Amino acid sequence: MAAMAAEEEEYEAVLCVKPAVHVYRVPPRASNRGYRAAEWQLDQPAWSGRLRITAKGKIAFIKLEDKTSGELFAQAPVEQFPGIAVESVTDSSRYFVIRIEDGNGRRAFIGVGFVDRGDAFDFNVALQDHFKWVRQQSELAKQAQNPDQGPKLDLGFKEGQTIKLNIANMKKKEGATGNTRPRPAGPGGLSLLPPPPGGKSSAPVCPSGERPSSLSAPTQLPGTPITDSLLSWPQPAAAPSAAATDVWGDFAKASGSASNPTQTNAGWVQF
Repeated sequence: MAAMAAEEEEYEAVLCVKPAVHVYRVPPRASNRGYRAAEWQLDQPAWSGRLRITAKGKIAFIKLEDKTSGELFAQAPVEQFPGIAVESVTDSSRYFVIRIEDGNGRRAFIGVGFVDRGDAFDFNVALQDHFKWVRQQSELAKQAQNPDQGPKLDLGFKEGQTIKLNIANMKKKEGATGNTRPRPAGPGGLSLLPPPPGGKSSAPVCPSGERPSSLSAPTQLPGTPITDSLLSWPQPAAAPSAAATDVWGDFAKASGSASNPTQTNAGWVQF
């Protein structure tokens, strides 16, 4: 009962329709050689109409119908392709021999020919695609019934098998960490920062283009933490006296000339 219900639920699909086809009487085959269309009297077809290929479940049906009324002339059930139900001739690609049945157990072989070679190609491909789908469905049904018998995908490592990862970023990081030097430790166990890259230190720029006076190095008093000595800014030296800034005084004494009492600038000598 379940099989009958499944058959009733199957629908009929149309695989191919060709509007012009000719039917020929095929003489009995005298030997095991293939059929030849040249022996069919191609100029006198026995019937002309349209061809329609349908499928219901796994079986395909080749139906020959009238062009106008759609009345069925003959039908050929195909359970396997290629097979005895449909055979190609040996001398042309536009002619086939099909086995028709009337439903009462009687069978006969007739010749079918297409006007266009492309129609014959479509006829052949439609049958191939259907039975390819049938084979795929059978394989899927077998795998569903016996899932343990199918091939299993093993993604685990075998004994002694290793893998190697070659990533450029990891190499760069490893090289950078390998070249780093340890920071020198200062007094009190604190690490000192390394000098800036380049090895050149720029002198501070003073306003009006004057060069800064020499700075004395900071001195660390006994008992003073290292942080105070690092943060203490060196004090500038005392400003030079007026006599030291008078660069023309010795020159005036050497020349023996007296300075003009009316001059406004004491550092200048009048000649």
